[in-house]
Amino acid sequence: MFVSDVSGVSARNLHSSCKTLLAHPIRLLLEYTGTPYEETRYVTRGAPDYDKSQWLEEMQMLGLDFPYMPYLLDGDVKLSHSNAILRYIARKHGLCGELEGEKLRVDLLDNQAMDFRLGLANITYNPLFETLKGPYLEKLPVTLTRFSRFLGDRAWFAGEKITFADFPMYDVLDQHLLLGPTCLQNFKNLQDFLTRFQALPPIAAYMKSPRFMNTPINARTAAWAAK
Repeated sequence: MFVSDVSGVSARNLHSSCKTLLAHPIRLLLEYTGTPYEETRYVTRGAPDYDKSQWLEEMQMLGLDFPYMPYLLDGDVKLSHSNAILRYIARKHGLCGELEGEKLRVDLLDNQAMDFRLGLANITYNPLFETLKGPYLEKLPVTLTRFSRFLGDRAWFAGEKITFADFPMYDVLDQHLLLGPTCLQNFKNLQDFLTRFQALPPIAAYMKSPRFMNTPINARTAAWAAK
């Protein structure tokens, strides 16, 4: 399968290294599955207007039913929305869970990871980020406890085999470590999950390559991007 035009959540400078909010789990899954792909990034001008004309001019010509980023073009397949793209790639590689119980856990975690991600975005794109950061980190252990209990002593969140839901979960936990470097200190199984994920040979190789983007994690319009 040849995949092209996987782009970031919001238009961004072509010359910056940007992980972005939603595209990174897709890159990780493409790398893990050994899927060849090309990536298109769109230019956003700086403050105060953050002009997105490059994307706005092209978006209606791509044939997408819903022209949003990230998007994926694979032959006749044209998809937008990160979760749809992740599932599409995962189905091709048997990464959606095997047993019914595993599939249920995948569906649940996929949605919960998105809620977790959006909660972080709500403060990082808020001009009052510096005021909101402290209270957010104070409440964070409640959420992390739920994820820790859900993972339990499993190797991966759905069971003993990795699924696509582990990819956005890895990414959002990694982003929280950038926000609060000690936030996982009381959650050894979540720490072990991150270590296990990073040690996967295709992921380890990607993270050592010049193609890997670690920061910033948000677009220019964010108040915090972990630069």
